Parts: sequence; structure tokens; C-alpha cells
Amino acid sequence: MIKSKSFQFSAKVVNLYKFLTSEKKEFVMSMQVLRSGTAIGALGREAEHAESKADFIHKLSIGLKEANETEY
Repeated sequence: MIKSKSFQFSAKVVNLYKFLTSEKKEFVMSMQVLRSGTAIGALGREAEHAESKADFIHKLSIGLKEANETEY
């Protein structure tokens, strides 16, 4: 469930990035949106291979933080 939702979200973020850079000529904000929006899925994948329960929770917490920053 998290994999598919984070992948779908990342795809939407990439499309938003493309729109912002090509149509609006916005490069600074769009790059931040791209980094934080795609980091969510990457951190979720990393959490799957966590070394401990604490490491798993830590990596998912970072993903949650990135998700909250992307909502603005």
C-alpha cells in the first residue's frame, strides 16, 4: 500500500516539476518540491531494509516529515 501510494505521489510530483520548469520557468521552488516529494518513496524503500525496529521507525519518520513539508 505504501509502495503504490508513494510511487503515484512521486509520479505526480515529477509531473508538477516538469510543469513548473517548462511553463512557469520556476526552477528553485520546483527543485525543492521534486527533492522532498520523491524522497518520501525512497525513504519508505529504505525503511523496508532497516537494521532494527528503531531504524525502521526513524526512516519512516523522516518520510513523514518530507510529506508534511510537501503539503504547502
